[in-house]
Amino acid sequence: MLKFFAATVALLVLTACQPSSTRPDSHRLAGAGTNEAALANLNLGIEYMRRGEYERALEKLEKARVADPAYAMTYNTYGVLYQHLGDPARAEQSFKKALQLHPGESSTLNNYGRFLCQQGRRDEAQKAFANAASNPLYETPEIPIANSGACSLAAGNTEEAEKAFRRALDINPKLSNALLQMANLSFAQQKYLPARGYLQRYMAAAPHTAESLWLGIRIEQQLGDRNTVSSYSLLLRNQFPDSNEAKQLREAGIK
Repeated sequence: MLKFFAATVALLVLTACQPSSTRPDSHRLAGAGTNEAALANLNLGIEYMRRGEYERALEKLEKARVADPAYAMTYNTYGVLYQHLGDPARAEQSFKKALQLHPGESSTLNNYGRFLCQQGRRDEAQKAFANAASNPLYETPEIPIANSGACSLAAGNTEEAEKAFRRALDINPKLSNALLQMANLSFAQQKYLPARGYLQRYMAAAPHTAESLWLGIRIEQQLGDRNTVSSYSLLLRNQFPDSNEAKQLREAGIK
């Protein structure tokens, strides 16, 4: 469960912390006193994080911090980066600094919540997610709501997880991570037709992954659709030959 949660939030977190002049809850809007050097370096740091170039990301974040020591989003991004680097003490310190500079900022609360959940501090995490989602100025409340569901799932609370994913999908029916979570939950509950429906919606909203294809193979096996099993199997072997899912496919002897 914890691995599934980590995979989910990894897809959400950078989107959530991306600074933007269109976000009404940003600490300092572009054109309203934002330090352009800080913002430019911060955006470069985020881009390096996306590429997995963490050393270069740290260099750019440090330049952003020097250019504007009071810009909360820099510390929010520091927190995400230190979390990736396996330094929880610095990650937490960074998130707290961001919230000190800008209390109640939703993207920071969301990122801090997923950090807390990964640390096993799930009650604190759920409070952070709830506070992030309750901000009426936050443009994407479905993200912390879905992360709340993933945190519940990591704790083995599937009922609360499902409620959160459904709530997130009520806000954004194309939220791919919540769709994939619901497909997995439906499959685990032996609700194969709903699982297929959620997976089809996922595939309309996001590219194939090894995980989604392997899930699709198992769903269609249960529903007896051999042609779709073969189609998904071919995609999995060709697109993700070195994945754990492709290994499972080979071990299962599925053609």
